[in-house]
Amino acid sequence: MEKITHPYVRKSVFSGVLDRNLRKLEGRLGVDLSIRGDSLIVDGPPKKVEFAKLYFEKMSELEDRGCSLREEDFHIALDLLEGGNSQALESYFPAEAICLSRKSVNPKSLNQQEYIQAIRGFDLVFGIGPAGTGKTYLAMAMALTFLQEKQVNRIILTRPAVEAGEKLGFLPGDLYQKINPYLRPLYDALFDLTQTDQANRLIERGIIEIAPLAFMRGRTLNDSYIILDEAQNTTREQMKMLLTRAGFGSKVVVTADITQIDLPQPKRSGVLEALRILASIPEVAFIHFNEKDVVRHPLVQKIIKAYDRAEPKPIKDR
Repeated sequence: MEKITHPYVRKSVFSGVLDRNLRKLEGRLGVDLSIRGDSLIVDGPPKKVEFAKLYFEKMSELEDRGCSLREEDFHIALDLLEGGNSQALESYFPAEAICLSRKSVNPKSLNQQEYIQAIRGFDLVFGIGPAGTGKTYLAMAMALTFLQEKQVNRIILTRPAVEAGEKLGFLPGDLYQKINPYLRPLYDALFDLTQTDQANRLIERGIIEIAPLAFMRGRTLNDSYIILDEAQNTTREQMKMLLTRAGFGSKVVVTADITQIDLPQPKRSGVLEALRILASIPEVAFIHFNEKDVVRHPLVQKIIKAYDRAEPKPIKDR
């Protein structure tokens, strides 16, 4: 058992609500953590305890340097240290929050932070990873920021209308009623980030447009922020069509979960081909998420890991 004394251990941001953050750090570090007065007690296997001591020393150095650490910063710093990037950790500074009318949004992991930075710096960004990693949510938050800062004039939200095993085409109603279920996740993210009446006004005025991918054909979108969601379900032709819609002053963010392709021929997914074809273009950013970036129920991380383990391994050619 090791005892570490740091002045910040009593802060609620470190332990989290009902010690939630402390328990999460325990799971990641593989040690038992408890706070007694001004001391942090670390108990566990010697190697893990040593790593935990190094980690908390680095966090203390960040605080001494004047960094005002948030709960998520503890995990971003741990990502850096686990990746052997202690030099980057020494120069780490908490990212600015994305401030919107309804709430502020902070990156919860290193990959999420790099995703936000990529969206700021590149005109075409691919966010690839499993469900719950914030790909669409952060892309939407950044879209509203760009609109708020008048860097774009409108937001275009689109996704392919591909059925994930369910047959919805027979449902009654007009075209809008038939396609609305496919677009609902985009509405959910939008209304969670901004006031409902404000979002509705922007939609009514055409400043925010939410439409199936097929509606993008033949258009040139200038001064627009375009999000292509669920891109793993695009065909080669659809992906090329969308990527060539971008006009002057436009930004495109493509999100995809390549483990959940619903096309009849998954290997022909437009996003898989785009990743291969565009990899050599330096003006295109690719951010890959993993289970560490999941910000949903903690069980989701374990579910993703379990499915990854159960996936059949590709047979190598001899």
